[in-house]
Amino acid sequence: MKTQSLSRTRIALALVAAGVVGGASVTAISTLRTDAPTPLMSSAHAAPAAAPVAAPLAGMNGAPDFSAITQRYGPAVVNISVVGTASAAEGESPLAQGGVDPEQIQEFLRRFGIPGMQGMPGQRGGQRGGKAPDVQTRGQGSGFIISSDGIILTNAHVVKGAKEVTVKLTDRRELQAKVLGADPKTDVAVLKVEGKNLPVVTMGKVGDLRVGEWVLAIGSPFGFENTVTAGVVSAKGRSLPDDSAVPFIQTDVAVNPGNSGGPLFNARGEVVGINSQIYSRTGGYQGVSFAIPIDLATKIKDQIVATGKVEHARLGVMVQEVNQTLADSFKLDTPEGALVANVERGGPAEKAGLQAGDVIRKVNGQTIVSSGDLPAVISLAAPGDKITLDVWRNGGNKQISAQLGGASDKVAKAAADKGEPQQGKLGLALRPLQPGEARGADGGLLIQEVSGPAERAGVEAGDVLLAVNGAPVKSIEQVREAVAKSTKSVALLVLRGEDKIFVPVRLG
Repeated sequence: MKTQSLSRTRIALALVAAGVVGGASVTAISTLRTDAPTPLMSSAHAAPAAAPVAAPLAGMNGAPDFSAITQRYGPAVVNISVVGTASAAEGESPLAQGGVDPEQIQEFLRRFGIPGMQGMPGQRGGQRGGKAPDVQTRGQGSGFIISSDGIILTNAHVVKGAKEVTVKLTDRRELQAKVLGADPKTDVAVLKVEGKNLPVVTMGKVGDLRVGEWVLAIGSPFGFENTVTAGVVSAKGRSLPDDSAVPFIQTDVAVNPGNSGGPLFNARGEVVGINSQIYSRTGGYQGVSFAIPIDLATKIKDQIVATGKVEHARLGVMVQEVNQTLADSFKLDTPEGALVANVERGGPAEKAGLQAGDVIRKVNGQTIVSSGDLPAVISLAAPGDKITLDVWRNGGNKQISAQLGGASDKVAKAAADKGEPQQGKLGLALRPLQPGEARGADGGLLIQEVSGPAERAGVEAGDVLLAVNGAPVKSIEQVREAVAKSTKSVALLVLRGEDKIFVPVRLG
């Protein structure tokens, strides 16, 4: 497993280890690799089939019977054992402590403003100063064969840092695998084993998957190979606040550490996702699990097989959710879309004419309901692709064409500006910026004091006010005019630290 910091909405979620943070319970998004020992267990070998099975028959209690899918495609699901090396500051492998990386836990504690750990369960004390020695790590996960000549899909975090990867089939054969490539951004990895006529799965389409539809997972939770669990699709296109570009499939299928990289099947026996993460307060399954859509995984696989690396498309914007208050501020009929909080200087969005305060409502005709929908759509495109954006600006619709860049493209940094406090009905005491206070902002006003509506909304002294309802402000008079035109609420674009965020403020 690995810890993840979920940012951008400023929610930091981390993998929980017993006794961390004084034993307090912390909600977590956890990936599902495990270091549990693998029991000597296997399922019966069955011949592969080229076509999906028919929908399962209902059992006595009305639930579907997944035995045909399990018998036909179970042999194509593999157990993956990984041996690697890592630097352990306490002289012991992080994976030997349940997969917890101390550096990631420290980062998690820092984000919450909690003092650093003095030690973690299972760690040996002692070593201080100097570089920690490399130690051997062991981990396990799951995967599935997608071509008869040995191409396997799994999660990137399953094989992270791997020096040796062993794939175990249900007929007890063990094959050494080569990691062709891994993409941490989408958590997809591709392995290759030498073999012929290997059992394979059948790929499905996420577009055909419906919320409420039955699905099942096959994997190796805690090392128990070819474990089958079932449930339903809870949601599609679910975005997680971890800067991920993955439109996750959410299910209530029981998955646990070791299920990572295993397939999620629909009721017709087609793979629709790769089981990847769980939402948990304990580190184990609590009814919410997430799978990477197979369409996205296939796109990543094709790039890795062809070039050994992955290029992600980039629009160059920072977006946030549109809630009802922001919708009222921008005169939107519904609180939907991705609100542009910041446009990267020199990036594709700026070149196309996008501005902070724009609300992106559609991309190539596809509706953007929540802010997480935008990176999910962009992730399925390629650098150089041209897209059409339907944007809400200044109370009206506008179409903008943009050419996507690559994630590795270099962009320019923003520059700075310069200038007595005055308070209005917003509850803000503002003054012009002095030299050195701009922090890269192009204009704006320093917020010296906060009270009333602005304070209740979360505006803080020291923030730099950049825009009101999407209109840039450089004087206090501009702010007064913008507020005077608003009735229910205003949307303030503020610079806090290095981040630009929209803060909706209800008036009166």
